[in-house]
Amino acid sequence: MKSLVLSAAALALTAGMAFADNPMVGGAAMYDTKNIIQNAVNSKDHTTLVAAVKAAGLVDTLEGKGPFTVLAPTNEAFAKLPAGTVDNLLKPENKATLVKILTCHVIAGNAMSGDIMGMIKADGGKHVVDTVGGCKWTLTNKDGKVMITDEMGNMATVTIADVKQSNGVIHVIDTVLLPKM
Repeated sequence: MKSLVLSAAALALTAGMAFADNPMVGGAAMYDTKNIIQNAVNSKDHTTLVAAVKAAGLVDTLEGKGPFTVLAPTNEAFAKLPAGTVDNLLKPENKATLVKILTCHVIAGNAMSGDIMGMIKADGGKHVVDTVGGCKWTLTNKDGKVMITDEMGNMATVTIADVKQSNGVIHVIDTVLLPKM
């Protein structure tokens, strides 16, 4: 019995270590042993994003090998869009637009916030990054936080950085980034 208790304690400690360095997101533990989709579905703050990813047919992609850096807008970020925008984007006839918007929230590679801050500094305060969707976002540093300006002039703040995944990293943002359409 004693060895069973010790084994259970060791397992609990090991499981806790899997996300010890990761922040909680949307009230859920984020495990660096799980992929982007496996973790995102557990965040109560990202239900709109998960629904959009499913509607766009991007689940298999974001479960793939990567690495991906995902700029993950919260439900509140989607709520900032004009009334009816999300419902309209989720319609099958608007799938191409939805795919464009979502893939513009993905950067090929594993860009941790320290790396991003280094690129911003090296480029004199602004770093332009190309997204998987073909957008160009401008990254800046404001009071130690990564700021992202989209092609429409909207600015998002990284509110939770460096959420490690088995196939990349998630940075939670407070605004949906929009490409020029």
